[in-house]
Amino acid sequence: MASKDNQGSGAFIRSESAFRNFISPDPKAPFPAEKGRYALYISPTCPWAHRTSIVRILKGLEDIIDLYELHPSMGPKGWYFSGEGSSLPADPLYGFKYLPDLYKKADPSFTGPFTVPMLWDKKSHTVVNNESSEIVRMLTTAFDHLLPEHLREVSRPGGGLYPEHLRSSIDEANNWVYNLINNGVYKTGFATTQQAYEASLYPLFEGLDRVEQLLSSPPPSEGGSPETKSRKYLLGDNLTEADIRLYTTIIRFDVAYRPVFLCSLKSIRHDYPTFTPGFAAYSRETNTAFHSTSAPYLNVYGPSYTAATHKKVFGGQGPLIVPGGPTPLIDQL
Repeated sequence: MASKDNQGSGAFIRSESAFRNFISPDPKAPFPAEKGRYALYISPTCPWAHRTSIVRILKGLEDIIDLYELHPSMGPKGWYFSGEGSSLPADPLYGFKYLPDLYKKADPSFTGPFTVPMLWDKKSHTVVNNESSEIVRMLTTAFDHLLPEHLREVSRPGGGLYPEHLRSSIDEANNWVYNLINNGVYKTGFATTQQAYEASLYPLFEGLDRVEQLLSSPPPSEGGSPETKSRKYLLGDNLTEADIRLYTTIIRFDVAYRPVFLCSLKSIRHDYPTFTPGFAAYSRETNTAFHSTSAPYLNVYGPSYTAATHKKVFGGQGPLIVPGGPTPLIDQL
């Protein structure tokens, strides 16, 4: 987890992603969209990587972009291939065992952070991008000309994951969901002072309360009272990018963020009743993109975040004890 301490305040500050190139449908672009040219490196426990693997499946890109999975937890040298579970034994392209070696191949002077997700160009042997939000946007549209008509954005319900008429609303939702929730759990869990912890804990649950209120209200186009009809997704009845970005935090909440990161004021299953039907809706309606990238890994979220907290907050000192439960790990997935 790339971070730095805010000058001894105990607050968690996330570092900026360093590689920000874009894949384009233009065949003359530096990184043109081509079948088989790119590989997506992820760890299944990382929520930022998880959002990209969901979109890869939603868009039907499994035969166009390779997926290379690393170990669920970082080792002393960062993300690595272990051959355990769904992790590959080594990088299929160069035989590397550690993700930093790939970054160094792209730029020998690069000193980190060595993060996932990372999108790699196999033709030019370099990193294209390691910012999850930008990778999601690329996967959403850049390869549409290579896909059958029904998988292109223009054919998706509501106009796609990032439709023109909702872009300002999606950008607004992404902004507060990121600050309060996606990154809020990390600011809470990686705080090293009581003041820094409380400064993030309460806004986090204000953000979750805001989501609950949104999901309980009618879609924007319908108006009416909240009792008339609740919406299925954040911005209405169609899935958008904003839902994917929220989902990867919510699916980890009760199994990792609540017990390990001390995000303990409430739980999703007991205190946010509109969230649970959403899990089932995602699983039923999106060709397993959510279910297949979540259910197999629920039991490793807790140990992975415990190890990260042990290293980040406690400097690797003292016993490493993984909290048990909850039972079941998640409802209705």
